[in-house]
Amino acid sequence: MDGVLCASEGLSREAAALVFKQLHQLEVAPEEFIPFGGQGEERFLGGVAAKYSVAGYQPEAAKQQFFANYLASIAGPNVQIVYPGAVELVRACRAAGLKTAVGSSAEQVKVDANLAAAGFAAADFDAVVAADDFDAIKPAPDIFLAAARMMGVAAADCVVVEDAPAGIQAAKAAGMRVIGVTTMLCAEELAQHSPDLTRGAITNITVTDIANWGTH
Repeated sequence: MDGVLCASEGLSREAAALVFKQLHQLEVAPEEFIPFGGQGEERFLGGVAAKYSVAGYQPEAAKQQFFANYLASIAGPNVQIVYPGAVELVRACRAAGLKTAVGSSAEQVKVDANLAAAGFAAADFDAVVAADDFDAIKPAPDIFLAAARMMGVAAADCVVVEDAPAGIQAAKAAGMRVIGVTTMLCAEELAQHSPDLTRGAITNITVTDIANWGTH
């Protein structure tokens, strides 16, 4: 979702950096959070806390402050988080008879806020799976496997669009094909994680790319 359907990763990193300033009077550059992207809020924030050995760090308090910061940021005037063509591609896939799902390591509160802000409707997806009910999130395959079950589709017949190494690993561990998008990493860095196909962003993906199982 983040970095795939929604251009929200920059806002997420800024909201996370603000958490450390608010709670610990620590200035952290937003770029410090990039290595921990796509792995859920606890890892996203906790990875930086561990890197700087932040004294008194409380994961739940940090996460709740992060959500408050992030939700305020996407509610701002003139904030546009949907990638151009994302809604249209999802709806074109459905019109072509393909099932669609969101499988995110973010918690439900963020997933719901992002999809609403991006202009998606409930009818756009057969399943929306967030991290709340999982002990193992990306790079574990559990979230993607749950989405496949909810859609009633075999894992081997699924194509995942991912921007994060953890998400690519999760999809491959689930036995799914992967289209990688270079919204977090450059093409050379993304290639190290062996997506089946690489595109610049969801804007550059077609229904044919997906119907061909992420290959040519």
